Amino acid sequence: MAFSEKTVKKYCDVLLWALKKARKGPSRKNEVIMIRYELPALRLAEALQASLLDAGMNPVLRVGMTPRMEKQFYVKANKRQLVFQPPGEKELYQKLNGGIYLHAPDSLTHLADVDSKKIGKATVARKSLKDILDRREETGKFSWTLCLFPTAELAKQAKLPMARYADQVIKACYLDGKDPVAAWEETYRNALEIKRGLNRMTIERLHVESDHVDLQITPGERRRWVGITGHNIPSFEIFLSPDWRGTRGIYYADQPSYRNGNYVEKVKLTFEKGRVVKSEAAKGDSFLAKQVGMDPGAARVGEFSLTDRRFSKIDRFMANTLFDENFGGQHGNCHLALGSSYSDTYAGDVSSLTRDRKRKLGFNDSALHWDLVNTEDKRVTAYLSGGRKAVIYEKGMFAL
Repeated sequence: MAFSEKTVKKYCDVLLWALKKARKGPSRKNEVIMIRYELPALRLAEALQASLLDAGMNPVLRVGMTPRMEKQFYVKANKRQLVFQPPGEKELYQKLNGGIYLHAPDSLTHLADVDSKKIGKATVARKSLKDILDRREETGKFSWTLCLFPTAELAKQAKLPMARYADQVIKACYLDGKDPVAAWEETYRNALEIKRGLNRMTIERLHVESDHVDLQITPGERRRWVGITGHNIPSFEIFLSPDWRGTRGIYYADQPSYRNGNYVEKVKLTFEKGRVVKSEAAKGDSFLAKQVGMDPGAARVGEFSLTDRRFSKIDRFMANTLFDENFGGQHGNCHLALGSSYSDTYAGDVSSLTRDRKRKLGFNDSALHWDLVNTEDKRVTAYLSGGRKAVIYEKGMFAL
C-alpha cells in the first residue's frame, strides 16, 4: 500500500485533528504553527502548509539537517558553536501556538562515532526553548503533535521491505480506512473509559513483573493517567509521570532503540531510591552511560506507560520510538522514559504548577527524554490505599 496523494491528505487531516485535540485552550485564526520536517517528508509538509493556510493560520516551515550536515556539525562545532542559538529563536518560540514534527530520517546511525557528550551539550543548550513551549502548553497557548513518514533507511533498519514498512505506518495511523479521523475519535473515546477507571483508583505503588522486569513505581500525589491526547500519531499509550523518588528494582527493554544516531540494544537499568545506580546494554553501553549522566534528571524516571494491544495495529519492530513505544503485538507493551516528565499528568490546574511545586511533587526535570520499551508478557499490580491490591494490566490489556 503506497503513500498516494489521497493517503497523504488523510495523514494531513489526522495530524490537524491531533494538533487541535492536544490543545488545552481554544485555537484561533492567524496563529503561528511550526512545521518541522525532514526532506523525505516534503510531500506531507506541503500538504500541511496548504491546509494551515486554508484554515487562516501562519505556517512556519523548518527543514531538518541532512545526516551529513548533522554529523559535520557535531564534528566541527567548537564549544560556542555547540550551544549557539540563532537570533530571534527565543522570540519565535514565545509566539508559537503549535508544532507539527515530521520524522523521516535518511540515516539512523550516522552519529555512532560522534562524542555523545557533545550531543548532550547541544541538547542541554536547547532546553530553554523546550521550557518555553512547555510553559505555553501548560497555559493553553501551544500544542504539538508528531508523526513518521516512511523512508528506505527506516525499512532497512527494521528489516522490512519498503512496501511492508509503509503498510505498517498506514494501518497504524488508520489511514487505510474511509474516515481515519472518525477512527481516532473512537479510539479516543475507548481510552477515555480506561483512564477514568484508573483515575478513580488511589494507587500507592505499582509492581511491574515480566521475565526480566521487577520494578516498583510510585505514581505520587496529585497524579492522573493521560494518553491518546493527540500528541503523537499514532498513540495508543496510557501513561503518567510518577514521583521519581519511589522507583526501585530492575527494568529491561527488550526492544532495541535508535537515539541520536546511535543503536542501543537490551538495556537493563537498576534503580535504587529513584535513581539509576547501574546501567547495562548489550550494544551501545557507553552511549547509554553518557546519556544517563547527561544531567541529574537523566538518571531518573519521567514517564511510565502501558499500551493495550486491542488498540494498536503495530506488530513489528519499526526502528522508531514513536511506533515502538506504541507496539501492540501479542503482549502489548510498557515503556519507561528516563528524563523529563509531563506536567499534563498533574491532577490539578496545570497552569498553576510552578517549578518549585513540581520539584516537591517529584516531577522529574531533564534535557533528556528517552523511551525504553518492553514487549514481554507482563502483569502490573496496583497496591491501593487501605491495603487492597488489583491487577490493572495483563496479557497485553488493561484489566479494569
